[in-house]
Amino acid sequence: MPTVLIAPDKFKGSLSAAEVAAALSRGIVATSPDARTELLPIADGGDGTVEAALAAGFTAHEARITGPTGEPITARWAQSGAEAVLELAETSGLRRLPGDAAGRTLLDHARASTRGLGELILAARDAGAAHLVIGLGGSSSTDGGAGLLAALGARLLDGDDTPIPDGHDGLAGVASADLGPALAALEGVHLEAACDVTNPLLGPDGAAAVFGPQKGLADADIRTADEILGRWADAVEQASTGPSAPTPLRERPGAGAAGGTGFALYALGADFVSGADAVLDLLGFDAALARADVVITGEGRLDRQTLSGKGPAEVARRAADAGARVIAVAGSLELAPDELEGAGIDLALDLLSRALDVEDAMDRTAQLLEDIGREIGEYVGGEGRRPSAR
Repeated sequence: MPTVLIAPDKFKGSLSAAEVAAALSRGIVATSPDARTELLPIADGGDGTVEAALAAGFTAHEARITGPTGEPITARWAQSGAEAVLELAETSGLRRLPGDAAGRTLLDHARASTRGLGELILAARDAGAAHLVIGLGGSSSTDGGAGLLAALGARLLDGDDTPIPDGHDGLAGVASADLGPALAALEGVHLEAACDVTNPLLGPDGAAAVFGPQKGLADADIRTADEILGRWADAVEQASTGPSAPTPLRERPGAGAAGGTGFALYALGADFVSGADAVLDLLGFDAALARADVVITGEGRLDRQTLSGKGPAEVARRAADAGARVIAVAGSLELAPDELEGAGIDLALDLLSRALDVEDAMDRTAQLLEDIGREIGEYVGGEGRRPSAR
C-alpha cells in the first residue's frame, strides 16, 4: 500500500489546514485501511503559519503584548527548541483591530502600529529562540515597522528629542533614529522574513499606494502618506551602520510588505525568503516527502494566484521533482489542464462540483473533503477508478 502525504493549506473561511488534512485522511483510511497517511498541514507565511507549525509538533507559547491600536492582547507563537514561528497578523493584523457594535472592523490607518510584533519577538527571544521565522501578511498598519523597532529599543525621536507616537501619523515628526539598542537586543538572533510580496517601500508600487487603502487610507491622502514614509526612510537609512549596499533599504523587494514592516526588518538585518519555502523547510517537508508515494495538497481556491509561489504550488513542485504522484484538492478549481500539468499536478479535485452551490460547499467542507478522501483511498489502493471533477 502507498504512503500518502497530506499537505494542504487552509480552506479560508471554512477549515484550518489541520482540519482539511484530517478530513481527507479519514476518507482515505475508510476505503483503504492499509494505506499509510502522514499529515503535514502547511502555510505560506500568512494567516495559519503558526497553526501549521503547531500541527507539525511545535509548542504553543503566549505573551501579553500591545495590540495594533494600543489595547493589551494575548498573542501566540510556535517554538521548537531554538526555532520559533511568528505571524505579524497575530500581533498587528486587521483581525486584531477592534470592531463596532455590528461586528465591522474599525480601520485605523493613522494609529495602527507594529509594536506588538517587536514585543513578541522579545518574548520568543527570552524563551530561548535564536532563529525566528516571521510571517508577513494581514497587516493593519502602515507605520514602516516603526512600532516594531521602538519595542525592540530603537530611539525614534522628533525635533525636540521626544519619542514619536506610534502609528503612521507619528512618523510625520521623526527627525532621527538610533537603531543601536534594537540591534543589541537581537544579538545572536537570526530573523527570517517569510514574504512573497516584492513591493518597495515607496512610490506607486509602495506600501501606501498599494496596501494603504485596505487599511483605511483615503485615496486623496496616499501621496502625503508616501512622503511621510519617505522621511521615515531617510531617518532609518541615515542611522543604519555597516558597509553601504548597492540597493537602498527602501528599494529592496519586500520593503513595502505589511505596511513597510519589511523595511524595518531589512534594517535589522533579516533575510527575506519565500513564505512557502520557509514554512516547508521549517516543517521538515522534504523528509516527509522522501517517505511518500502520493502527495495531496490544496487550498480553498486553486487558481493562477496559487501558481505564484503559494504553498500548494511549492508542495506540488517539490513532490513532482521527487517523482511522487500529486493530487490537488480545492474548494473551487480555476486552472486549465495544461496549467495543472505545468504545476506538476497529476489530478485535481474540487468541492464545488460536488455541492449545490458555494454556500453548500462552505457549509459541508469537512464532509465533502472526507468524501473526496474516500475516492482517493479507493484510487490509490487500486480498487477504484480515477476520481474526477464532476
